[in-house]
Amino acid sequence: MTGTGRDPNRPSPDALLEAARREARTRGRLKVFLGAAPGVGKTYEMLTVGRARRKSGADVVVGVVETHGRAETEALLAGFETIPRRAVPYHGTVLEEMDLDALLARRPELALVDELAHTNAPGSRHPKRYQDVEELLDAGIDVLTTLNIQHVESLNDVVASITRIRVRETVPDGVLDRADDIEVVDLNPDDLIERLKAGKVYVPSNAERALRHYFSRGNLTALRELALRRTADRVDDELLSHMRANAIPGPWAAGERVLVCVSEDPRSSGLVRYAKRLADRLHAPWTALSIEGPRAASLSETQRDRIAEALRLADRLGGDAVTLPGGRRVADDILAYARSANVNHIVVGKATRSWMFELINGSVVHDLVRRSGDISVHVVPGAAVPDEPAARRPVATLAPPAGFDLRSYTLSLAATAAGLGLALLLQPYTGVENADLILLTAVVAVAVRLGLGPSLAAVVTASLAYNFFFLPPVYTLTIADPTNVAAFLLFTVVAVIVSNLAARVRRSALVSQGRARATERLYGFSRKLSGCGTLDDVLWATSAQVAAMLKVRVVLLLPEDGTVTVRAGYPPEDRLDEADRAAAQWAFDNDRPAGRGADTLPGARRLFLPMRTGRGTLGVIGLDADGTGPILTPEGRRLLDALADMGALAIERVRLVEDLDRAERAAETDRLARALLTSISHDLRTPLASVLGAASTLRDLDAALPPEAKADLLATIIEESERLNRFIVNLLDMTRLEAGAVAPNLAPQDVSETVDTALRRVDKVLAGHRVAVDVPPDLPTLRLDPVLFEQVLVNLLDNAGKYAPEGTEVTVRARRDGGSVRIEVLDEGSGLPEAEAERVFDKFYRVRKSDRVRAGTGLGLAIARGFVEAMGGRVTAANRRDRPGACFTVTLPVPAGTAQDAAENDAANGIAA
Repeated sequence: MTGTGRDPNRPSPDALLEAARREARTRGRLKVFLGAAPGVGKTYEMLTVGRARRKSGADVVVGVVETHGRAETEALLAGFETIPRRAVPYHGTVLEEMDLDALLARRPELALVDELAHTNAPGSRHPKRYQDVEELLDAGIDVLTTLNIQHVESLNDVVASITRIRVRETVPDGVLDRADDIEVVDLNPDDLIERLKAGKVYVPSNAERALRHYFSRGNLTALRELALRRTADRVDDELLSHMRANAIPGPWAAGERVLVCVSEDPRSSGLVRYAKRLADRLHAPWTALSIEGPRAASLSETQRDRIAEALRLADRLGGDAVTLPGGRRVADDILAYARSANVNHIVVGKATRSWMFELINGSVVHDLVRRSGDISVHVVPGAAVPDEPAARRPVATLAPPAGFDLRSYTLSLAATAAGLGLALLLQPYTGVENADLILLTAVVAVAVRLGLGPSLAAVVTASLAYNFFFLPPVYTLTIADPTNVAAFLLFTVVAVIVSNLAARVRRSALVSQGRARATERLYGFSRKLSGCGTLDDVLWATSAQVAAMLKVRVVLLLPEDGTVTVRAGYPPEDRLDEADRAAAQWAFDNDRPAGRGADTLPGARRLFLPMRTGRGTLGVIGLDADGTGPILTPEGRRLLDALADMGALAIERVRLVEDLDRAERAAETDRLARALLTSISHDLRTPLASVLGAASTLRDLDAALPPEAKADLLATIIEESERLNRFIVNLLDMTRLEAGAVAPNLAPQDVSETVDTALRRVDKVLAGHRVAVDVPPDLPTLRLDPVLFEQVLVNLLDNAGKYAPEGTEVTVRARRDGGSVRIEVLDEGSGLPEAEAERVFDKFYRVRKSDRVRAGTGLGLAIARGFVEAMGGRVTAANRRDRPGACFTVTLPVPAGTAQDAAENDAANGIAA
């Protein structure tokens, strides 16, 4: 909300910033044709506007337009360039969707996209069409689109209650709010029904069913009102922004807004109810405003509670509750806020103070009526709240009244006496003329330190002392010289004015200091919550902060299996009695306070308040304190609301993160399961089919087959069985890796021996390739698990054999590189896509570079990386620099003793040389 401190004659910085952002943006413009129901002519109007833009020279392209067989719409569509739709297979059928990529590549100046709320077919880049439109706008493409009012998210429940039909496809309100222009396409309900009967909206069979259920005159009238009202609210907001950006004084008679003024007066609740009734009659939004001026610090707890209760009542009745810091004149603050918010009705209570009070302090009501200008002021008597029953009132005590502090008045007299003593001491040097200044300084000091009451007492004492000790005849209260009478009166008036001003400044400073402290603590609490990563941390931080700032005992309860249970407390608390449990459950179920001091279940020991966010009630916070009476003051209640809201948002944030993690894990599990099933269906069935076919042939045709054919069939059985065995070994190895069961048995090993063994195992895989081995004989021995390292090389060589064309060369090369050894497997295939060089080590991931699907599970490289890392090394993938092809590099550390021995041998050889 706009504060009262801004000069109404200056433009609003926020409005100017928003206007500048709109002018400087590179984002496309969005225009929405909004209708109350299908058939009102939204698509027809969109095509008409598009045709006009095309005629004016704009580059207009149709992304998607649904004509639904309407001849008029199809005729209007003729002549437009249309992007062909994309075919999406789905459950044996083919669905047609807008080709977003083709539209982005075409990059027109204006795109026509029908049915903004449409749900895209599974497999599309975005699940909703409005997300496609957002991407077009981000690309700088203007968009015209259509939308029915029943598809707006915030109106979904309202439409369902009107039509008895729940609309499943919705568009977030933010999409409509960000639109640059909204045009209502309106049609009288009777005319729309006639169009429906004439078959211009649906085919006859569907039209008859629609007339019976959805397209009744009452439904259409209600939907029409929703569309017009939603657009009117948008226009009203645009008008308000325009006024603020151009410093135009309000109100403008473009929309009704009601403002009710709330104070400590007992009739404030009645005024709020009157404002609610007035706003309902005007169909207008309304706000309850409380001005927190300098005198707010002197209000009693009862008076503050009245203000807080009136603001809570406004919130419950659907209005906005606003509290603003005030200046010297309350009427000026109210009018400044009313003009900035374009309010044209102010509701204020009838004055009940005496004419003497109004003469001295002024009248808010009279000032509002006199200065309101074009704003209507409703002065109503209101209805006072009945006095609280005696049983509910706090027990009376013999303590002094809240505004009287004997110590402060004693100190004021002592300060005046000190000033008098100083004036008498300096009188021989400064004369009588400066005595009044010394006494006035004492009065100001009292006003600044102790407030208005003690300062007025100091004024009286200082005036009498000035007369008695300094005005002749001295040591009497009489004044002989008439000029001294004027000096005495002037001193008294100046002292009163200065003490009043100083006391007012002191009150404002105290209020500002209190707000600054509360703001600082709230900021610290928000930073603490932002660093909490788990739900327990958030609950503990929230309960501890509430307990520290409000001096109460706190419990936090969250729902589990339909009931709320204690999850945190400060001091720690894990159990509640029966009355407290019932109050907490009622507060959660009904989203209203319950327990001690509330209207429901007041016999509970604690007061329970719901913790809410935009998604609903998340939990309940319970408060307990020693003593009787209300647990929270009005200021405490406002502070608790702020703390509870921040805690609820933090809880929701943690839960959203947990939900996202679960969704990602579920999606990953589903992806891996699908990949595993795909691999099993191909790589398990294929070798099994070969084995079964060869074995069946041997069984059935054994006598007729020549020895060469039998040998070939046996070789096929052995080869396919080995392939099947590799598949199962890969699955088992990956299971061991994920379970953390891979414990390498490290021992000194010669790299060249392991390379030879691996090459023999993949001899058949590399049968169609040239194999080159470049492993120096003087490589140091490495601490390896020979079984795991051999499997790593087998997997890398197997991968090279699959993706390199036959007849090309596969190279195994090893080199010493400082304190490590690099083993490289190089092929002469087409290489790796740059963006997928790291993804090739993901489970079940396989690069597809052609229409031919390579045999394999997609686990070999993932297993190779897991085994290498288990042995303390690393494996990377890249493309070769000298020629096309891929290069997989295994880097393993050289044992410390081996490295030292090699260095000594190198030094010895150098000396010998």
